[in-house]
Amino acid sequence: MQTYKRKATECAQFLKAQIDESPEIALLTGTGLGDSAKSLDISVTIAYENIPYFPVSTVVTHFGKMLFGKMKGKSVIAMQGRFHLYEGYSPLEVTFPIRVMQELGVKYLILSNAAGGLNTRFKSGNIMIITDHINLTGTNPLIGPNEESWGIRFPDMTGAYDKSLQKLAENAGKEAGIHLQKGVYVGLKGPSLETPAEVRFLQGIGAEAVWFSTVQEVIAAVHVGMKVLGLSIITNVHNPDQPIPASVDEIIDVAKSAVPRLETVIKRVIQKL
Repeated sequence: MQTYKRKATECAQFLKAQIDESPEIALLTGTGLGDSAKSLDISVTIAYENIPYFPVSTVVTHFGKMLFGKMKGKSVIAMQGRFHLYEGYSPLEVTFPIRVMQELGVKYLILSNAAGGLNTRFKSGNIMIITDHINLTGTNPLIGPNEESWGIRFPDMTGAYDKSLQKLAENAGKEAGIHLQKGVYVGLKGPSLETPAEVRFLQGIGAEAVWFSTVQEVIAAVHVGMKVLGLSIITNVHNPDQPIPASVDEIIDVAKSAVPRLETVIKRVIQKL
């Protein structure tokens, strides 16, 4: 763990040398959602492969760039693309950016993802505010020795997704005429999509959206005391009784079509922080 912390510290020091002001707000975008950070007034762009110890995105539409700049007068770091367990990365590698953000002084983390809808009242293209999550990835980024300077051994997860940020997002949607759904997100390891039987199971345990990211990063963010807002783009809605095959291309297309609305909500939230 000391080696892991050293790498995160050195990575943060490298980034601090490139920027004028340390960010307090971080954006982490998911599949098809990289352009949701396009309203950022960018001062510095760094490709992941040029950042010490940083993993590299291997998924289509994850641009693999870290952006620094201003949004609504606030200093922001934006990651265009994340890392997943199904790419072969470990939980520590998936959450390495969160550890670097913590070393940079980030206090607020806004995550977005593309997700399949499990709530049959949802519609393709809806934006869902994540109110809670279920971790079915089979792993956890806090397994192993605990780094006490980052957080306690057993962090409480009852308020993983900050209620005040949820309210800001809800109000931002109302002001912009964008209806936002709310629900529980379940994270799987992937990359195979869900069978009808798995969909029934996930619906039965109270999940309303499903995908292969987010939960690892949120656990790490809660560990270090960040306030978290999660937003899911519902790309398709599962009906296990009448299953319709889903393709990644279709999922990406729906996610991209929701970017302007997602960007509007994010901007309004940041403005009010």
